[in-house]
Amino acid sequence: MIITLKDGSKKEYAEAKAVIDIAYDISEGLARAACAGEVNGEVVDLRTVLDSDCELNILTAKDEKGLAVLRHTASHVMAQAVQNLYPEAKVAIGPSIDTGFYYDFDHEPFSREDLDAIEKEMKKIIKKGAKIERFTKSREDAIAYFKEKNEPYKVELIEDLPEGEEISFYSQGDWVDLCAGPHLMSTKGIKAFKLLSSSGAYWRGDENKHMLTRIYGTAYATKDELKEHLTQLEEAKKRDHNKLGREMKLFTTVDVIGQGLPLIMPNGVIMMQELQRWIEDEETKRGYVRTKTPLMAKSDLYKISGHWDHYKDGMFVLGDEENDKEVLALRPMTSPFQYYCYKNTQKSYRDLPYRMSETSTLFRNEDSGEMHGLTRVRQFTISEGHLIIRPDQTNDELKGCLHLAQYCLGVLGVQDDVTYRLSKWDPNNKEKYLGDDEYWETTQDAIRNILVDQGVPFVEAEGEAAFYGPKIDIQIKTALNHDVTIPTCQLDFALPERFDLTYIGQDGEKHRPVMLHRVVFGSIERFMGILIEHYAGAFPIWLAPVQVSILTISGEQAEYASDLFKKLQNIGIRTELDIRDEKIGYKIREANAEQKIPIQLIIGKNEVANNEVNIRRFGSQESNTMKAEDFLKLIEEESKIVF
Repeated sequence: MIITLKDGSKKEYAEAKAVIDIAYDISEGLARAACAGEVNGEVVDLRTVLDSDCELNILTAKDEKGLAVLRHTASHVMAQAVQNLYPEAKVAIGPSIDTGFYYDFDHEPFSREDLDAIEKEMKKIIKKGAKIERFTKSREDAIAYFKEKNEPYKVELIEDLPEGEEISFYSQGDWVDLCAGPHLMSTKGIKAFKLLSSSGAYWRGDENKHMLTRIYGTAYATKDELKEHLTQLEEAKKRDHNKLGREMKLFTTVDVIGQGLPLIMPNGVIMMQELQRWIEDEETKRGYVRTKTPLMAKSDLYKISGHWDHYKDGMFVLGDEENDKEVLALRPMTSPFQYYCYKNTQKSYRDLPYRMSETSTLFRNEDSGEMHGLTRVRQFTISEGHLIIRPDQTNDELKGCLHLAQYCLGVLGVQDDVTYRLSKWDPNNKEKYLGDDEYWETTQDAIRNILVDQGVPFVEAEGEAAFYGPKIDIQIKTALNHDVTIPTCQLDFALPERFDLTYIGQDGEKHRPVMLHRVVFGSIERFMGILIEHYAGAFPIWLAPVQVSILTISGEQAEYASDLFKKLQNIGIRTELDIRDEKIGYKIREANAEQKIPIQLIIGKNEVANNEVNIRRFGSQESNTMKAEDFLKLIEEESKIVF
């Protein structure tokens, strides 16, 4: 057989060989570092025997797929350590994930001290270096084996496997787990790992099933790589909007109000208002008209739009169709309402494009386990636009939506590491969507051509479209290294048909327009969360809830400081006055550490005598002095949005 390697070179063998043996034939160093093989694009165990021509890539922990195998093995070592220390713990599942691995246990929550003890036990297991071996059992024998071991979750997993499915096991010493693999050759291959946290997790992600305890961990090829990752995690904790936003009194949550229903505090409201006013001003400049529509509607509206059939589970429904004459639902989107604003008067081709915008409150019935701070909520504020256009205006208007999104991301400082995605339908699940094959291929081609014309690199993702049309998703890499979709632009031929939207063409006849759905922020609450993490709470001056704080050294400067406070307020600068009888060092630390106020004005005897201010900027140890009237001009200019 001929084995073609990654570099194009070939190895010829007269007999079948395991992947690990081929790795040794290439290089002993490569074999020692090997985690798995990739045969014709499929990741396989190093124990896999090859007996025919194929392409082979030996994967190490430097490869993403190889690192995933190392982490998967680490999860097994962790599960063995848990059961060594807590024999009563039942094991569920333990995969690798993008940032490490986890394993779920039927056991009471683990403390940090418990995790430290488990880490210590893992090191003992790794030091023994048990050989990891793969074997299979019949379905009946596999079920009997785990019933005897009193492992009900493994029994359930096996019972759910299709008939005839190979049931494989991996052993490391005397500990055995149900697993499809692949795994390292021995536990000694795990060089650097850390258990990070413990939390609750429903069995199979179903909130109606038993709550298990999940342990998260991570593993790397080297201690240096692990150390770098842990440093990044510490930085992420400092930036976590769920922690920082509460400390800065931007928002809070209350159990009796409910999950996914944050209370926006005064400082947070200021940020939301600034973002809302800014985007609305931008929309006005770009020819949008504004609407104000209801927070709820009869089910009849959602039946026309298709949401009742395709999205009802994600809506808050008020009433029961069997028992109530009129069933209402809180709106999960604005578009159907705005269609009727358009239909209020007959439009002609001269009226198009007709660009409607609304800052609206939406409601979506997210799963309780998905709620997190401001980034996943059940009630949120969205600034979205719906553009009703002639078919010949599609290219220009779609470009306009893209340019608006790009401009806004630039102003907010999050334009780096942006990627574009053409989100398409899944032709294997046509029942999820409106329209036929021709509709979807036509609209997807139209968006693809726009992206190519704009010269932006993009990927295509099947199954990510809205049920009524494909879309451009602009994905941002956040400060915590998460990929999130915020701006979107969707092309829609289906809903104008369902709502019978028309315009009078040059020929005097009625024609069907095209619809563009456009969002810049997603939800303003969610975008606030992203900005908190991006700036670590130290916002640009125009967005900061408090832009300037005035700090007096003693009570003698109170009158001067109060007069300056009024002058700043009169020119629209959000200012805080601190004339407390506290040491100036304490006041400065409080303004920096807790509120991260962009500018502090220190007022002492000299400043009063010379009609000056001493300026300290957040993050700087230096200060400078200038005339008070000059500072007023400076801050008025600096507080403007600039891009």
